Amino acid sequence: MKPKTKMQGNVPTGMEVLQKYNGKFTYNWYKASVLILTFLCYTGYHASRKPPSIVKSVLKGDGKGHASGRSLLGGGMDVAIQLPESMRAGWAPFNGPNGQALLGEVDLSFLAAYAIGMFFAGHLGDRLDLRYFLTAGMIGSGIFVCLFGMGFFWEVHNFSYYVIVSIIAGLFQSTGWPSVVAIVANWFGKGKRGLIMGIWNAHTSVGNILGTIIAAALLSSGWGWSFVIPGLLMIALGFLIFFFLVVQPSDVGLPSPYEPVKSTDIELKAHAHPHPPRKSTDGEAESISFGDAWRIPGVTAYAFCLFFSKLIAYTFLYWLPYYINSTPIEGRLLTPKEAGDLSILFDVGGVAGGVMAGHLSDKSGASAVVATSFTLLSVPFLWMYRNYGYMSFAINIALMMLSGFFVNGPYALITTAVSADLGTHDSLQGNAKALATVSAIIDGMGSIGAALGPMMTGYISQRGGFDMVFAMLYLSAVTAGVLLVKLAAKELAAMRRR
Repeated sequence: MKPKTKMQGNVPTGMEVLQKYNGKFTYNWYKASVLILTFLCYTGYHASRKPPSIVKSVLKGDGKGHASGRSLLGGGMDVAIQLPESMRAGWAPFNGPNGQALLGEVDLSFLAAYAIGMFFAGHLGDRLDLRYFLTAGMIGSGIFVCLFGMGFFWEVHNFSYYVIVSIIAGLFQSTGWPSVVAIVANWFGKGKRGLIMGIWNAHTSVGNILGTIIAAALLSSGWGWSFVIPGLLMIALGFLIFFFLVVQPSDVGLPSPYEPVKSTDIELKAHAHPHPPRKSTDGEAESISFGDAWRIPGVTAYAFCLFFSKLIAYTFLYWLPYYINSTPIEGRLLTPKEAGDLSILFDVGGVAGGVMAGHLSDKSGASAVVATSFTLLSVPFLWMYRNYGYMSFAINIALMMLSGFFVNGPYALITTAVSADLGTHDSLQGNAKALATVSAIIDGMGSIGAALGPMMTGYISQRGGFDMVFAMLYLSAVTAGVLLVKLAAKELAAMRRR
């Protein structure tokens, strides 16, 4: 029998019950349970973020109570929209002439709070029990997603209500990402993390798809249900995490697989932080400071690259169903439900892109090269989707999936494998307590871009149309690629010397 470690008393109640009836589980069994539970956890986070994009067209309505809309392509001719009578007038205050801007401000409220909270959440996550921290975040998120939907049942038309609820929901949602990345990295050592995390990161797209299906299916019953059901799902998953998630191997008396990640492939070692990790009074390494985390080689470049990558990804997350609903395909406009269902294919392409990016990163050992290539290749496909997607459903679907493939590939790679590798960088000299902080910095910067993208889309689309929105996306993609050019050049030089 293995001796108990200091942390072994932190076994979740549900896992203790399973152990009582099944005996000790193997290391691989725990690893599989962690992957599955964290996958379900973040699927819930993303599913609960999707309803705003699905209900946008219903909240906006046409402001006149009849079924007509305006094409956002070319001449802007009037096109008939087939909507149920109850949905045509929209929902005050979003059905006025500045409705799109107000919807963008609600998105900004949520995402700005999420971005700000992310920086604090990572720092807290390195200091608190991640299982309790994650559970509180999930249950809090679920409650406030439900409260947004309750605005329908309570007939709330006060703009401030939706902004305040969105801000608090964003703060709770910020607990998720740094926590799950740190937990997964606790169980997986160095090597081949790109493919594993590329597959695992499919939770982002699976959550988007699930959230879209649920929200779109419930629209006819009233848009409030599109929020309430994902919120309740989130609360249920929070309890599942509390009772069954094992945060780290030492909690169940197992050795840690942690091994500091080497960076010789990209020749950053010469710039490594020279100071060994500080020790606390009980001999354990202390959590890294916020400033020291920023100085880890590669963190700044990847953080700002993710700023622009998430700006693109979240613009699609929050506005793609609205864009599809507003843009004729083969001469007709789709209903909000049809537009939501079609938008799922962007995330299907994103799943494949995340897995492929992780696989190529593992094979080449050159994450920056992979991320730069995907980001720059997204530009022509985004341009073709905007300019040729209206011609037929087949062309629209193909270009949408290819756009999702190249947009989500680097986004998935940077937020998972790259964050985990930098959080266990050899400059930390074995201090594994930087994972949540580094993940929070990188995804926090990304989340600032995620907040700005949807907000600017609301204003730009209302004033200059979606041609200007796509111009913003092209510029963002090019900038994201340029930010990693220096790291990519070092990786290519190292590959030539092998």
